[in-house]
Amino acid sequence: MIKGKTAYLKRLTSKMRIPSVDVGKEIDGSTPPSVFIGSWNYPKVYAGPMIAPVSGDTTIMDMPESWIPQSKSQEDIIGYRMSLVRGKQLVGIKDLESGFVEKLQEISLAENSIESEAEFIKKPRGSSFSDEHTPHGPSGIIQKFDIDNVKWEHRLEKAFYDTDLKAADAVVDLNQRGIPFSNIQKAFSVGAMGVGKKRKLVPTRWSITACDSTIADRLLKTVRFNDIIDTTRVYEFSSLNNYYAIMLIPTEWQYEWMEAFLQVLGREELIFSDYETNSGKKEYSRVGGCYYTCKMAVLEALERESKQAGVIVLREAYNGYVPLGVFNVRENVRNAMEQTPLEFEDMKTALSYISTKLELPLEKFVKQSDLMKELLNSRQTTLDSFFK
Repeated sequence: MIKGKTAYLKRLTSKMRIPSVDVGKEIDGSTPPSVFIGSWNYPKVYAGPMIAPVSGDTTIMDMPESWIPQSKSQEDIIGYRMSLVRGKQLVGIKDLESGFVEKLQEISLAENSIESEAEFIKKPRGSSFSDEHTPHGPSGIIQKFDIDNVKWEHRLEKAFYDTDLKAADAVVDLNQRGIPFSNIQKAFSVGAMGVGKKRKLVPTRWSITACDSTIADRLLKTVRFNDIIDTTRVYEFSSLNNYYAIMLIPTEWQYEWMEAFLQVLGREELIFSDYETNSGKKEYSRVGGCYYTCKMAVLEALERESKQAGVIVLREAYNGYVPLGVFNVRENVRNAMEQTPLEFEDMKTALSYISTKLELPLEKFVKQSDLMKELLNSRQTTLDSFFK
């Protein structure tokens, strides 16, 4: 399954022909603050800052948490991201004492945008789109890089200097203290938290899933002991050419993620899915990082309410959809969980309602599913009778 989704998204991103900012070999501008750590050639990786060739406050360019609440359009977001130039140098993941990596740590712990100067070996070119990380504009090998004085965010600074605090504990603590997920992830990625000798650079896309799954696992330890909800609920949200329906059912924790891509490339109708029972999930999800980021967002809401539930999430992506990274899932689901839910007597009536909002026939989701199909059968509802 992962090969199917990976191949599909690779084909989709290869079709992206969106122009990025045009810059020369030297840039004098501002980093939002933003850094990017690649995964190619691990344990030596290409790491570096992302800089906009403009001065001033560029925070909005790398703050995914603010985009949906501020009703930013897909065009707005792509415009921000294509304006960021990625500088990179090849460094070892343990080379945390090099001057270049120390500057990346300074950036990741910064409270505000930072004025920066960069000189590249060659003119930066290209762009990057991915379902895992947010897109960015042209990239190039950086040979000189300077930043202005940096004021650190005090909670991130405290975690940086606590070299006895495990990285997982730091991630959870910072999340509980209200630090935006993107800031936590960047600090984690540049090795700015964790037990001293174990600190290292972590590729950006790996660090996103690591932070999502770490927070989700801790939340689940609490949610498992909460009272189970007493009705079936449906939360909905639409943005950025996506529709999300999150159905909570009155059972102990279990979870299924299902996503359909509908005529994004042509006439395709593709569904990818994965699930876990109450016993949890040991292997990496076959649908990638979106599985963990959605799980985390739903568990945040359950923990806030001191409730437990089973969860089935249906997502549809429509023509015009552009992969923007898993933030798209996280923030859409977070916003869905902040809406007032619709309540239903049972799962069947909830699904009947959801079917009126989907473009793809619900029957196709059910046939693709593992958990939802099992739950329907366990309630003595045959699939044939359900769809009559």
